[in-house]
Amino acid sequence: MPVVANSIKFGTDGWRGVIGDEFTFERLALVAPVAAKVLYDTYFSTVGSQTIIVGYDRRFMAEDFARAVANSISAVGFDVLLSETYAPTPAYSWAAKQLNALGALVITASHNPGTYLGLKVKGYFGGSVPPEVTKEIEAQLSVGVPLAATPGKQEKFDPWPSYTQALEGKVDIVKLREAIASGKLTLFADVMHGAAASGLARLLGNQVKEINSDRDPLFGGGAPEPLPKYLSKLFEVIKTHRETDKSGLTVGLVFDGDCDRIAAVDGEANFLSSQVLIPILIDHLTLRRDFKGEIVKTVSGSDLMPLVAALHNLSVFETAVGYKYIADRMLVAKVLLGGEESGGIGYGSHIPERDALLSALYVLEAIVESGLDLGEYYRHLQKQTGFTSAYDRIDLPLANMEVRSRLLQQLQTQPLTEIAGLAVIDCQTIDGYKYRLADKSWLMIRFSGTEPVLRLYCEAPTIEQVHQTLAWAKHWAE
Repeated sequence: MPVVANSIKFGTDGWRGVIGDEFTFERLALVAPVAAKVLYDTYFSTVGSQTIIVGYDRRFMAEDFARAVANSISAVGFDVLLSETYAPTPAYSWAAKQLNALGALVITASHNPGTYLGLKVKGYFGGSVPPEVTKEIEAQLSVGVPLAATPGKQEKFDPWPSYTQALEGKVDIVKLREAIASGKLTLFADVMHGAAASGLARLLGNQVKEINSDRDPLFGGGAPEPLPKYLSKLFEVIKTHRETDKSGLTVGLVFDGDCDRIAAVDGEANFLSSQVLIPILIDHLTLRRDFKGEIVKTVSGSDLMPLVAALHNLSVFETAVGYKYIADRMLVAKVLLGGEESGGIGYGSHIPERDALLSALYVLEAIVESGLDLGEYYRHLQKQTGFTSAYDRIDLPLANMEVRSRLLQQLQTQPLTEIAGLAVIDCQTIDGYKYRLADKSWLMIRFSGTEPVLRLYCEAPTIEQVHQTLAWAKHWAE
């Protein structure tokens, strides 16, 4: 058992592994009761509850693994509310808060390929537990949890109604429904075979044009990650639609496997990551909803975010990469919006959790109320701030963890002074190494904490410069 326990590590958002290899029923039956106990030890004095929400997405055997979690934690004395259907991860975070539970254990591997499954741990407050809680779970795995003399109760529940009702109250839902019904707005939703399926239709009606809505545990041979390489069908559908119908506004919204990350495609079939969406959301929510508060961004976020925040006299707080760090800040400060470059966006008016369906509603509201295509809106903000840039990121697999250690030591002992022919002006080390260069571009080099992967991020005035800088970084690493 200690060998098994020692090999289970939580990353920036939960524990995940290949089904049948790292992720097995045996290991889950070890992890889940310990996670439940740590939630109890940490939060019982605050909530006075012994109930834990158990949920799942649409991955292979996800409901079976969820039942195993429910059985293992009720066996050690906890009461369980087990979802009767798949739902977005933020729906379970909402349920934890709304139903006064200790927290939620969610079976999902988020945006990973179909061979993966995992476990996310959420706290009573409706967001990811902080790193010290997952560290405590790891520390107690070798000890385990004894069976209870009296098992806890198990009940089933439907997480969708309360969740969608909460989201409807955040926007002018009638105006959005009317825009779609009248043809003023044509909405495509690529749910990537994941837990967002049916979500926008529940909120906005059956005229939402959903694609990739069937359950496919192999995700069409790709991964349920909102990146251009997986969105050929959506690009094609939007181009075809605009050729035959040029009236009204058109938008495509993209959701990852467990519906906590979002991206978009504008009416001209251009991909828009959260690097683009977050500045639009900051502008919309301050201008038209009069929201106030701090903007929280990760160190990998676009420089356009603080520039748009400055237009509205909003302060900016920067964190390490990982939404849990944003959530920590949301628990102690008045936050308007917190977002990360990989698509996770959350709101101080909701729960401290990234929520792609709520983000979708706010994006749609920004389109409908401004009358602008998303691409037009973005160009408008660039003009207002005098800032134009392009962004990209690559994940570079390394041969092994020894190579990772060597590269890390090199960065520490031989600081980079020039990158792709440009002088390094500054280096931030909040998370990895973020180098600001002479032309106001930046390159960030960051290592995965759990696997031999190097993450390279770059923002520069043009996409050609971005690719040139990333190619330089890749060559340096190899």
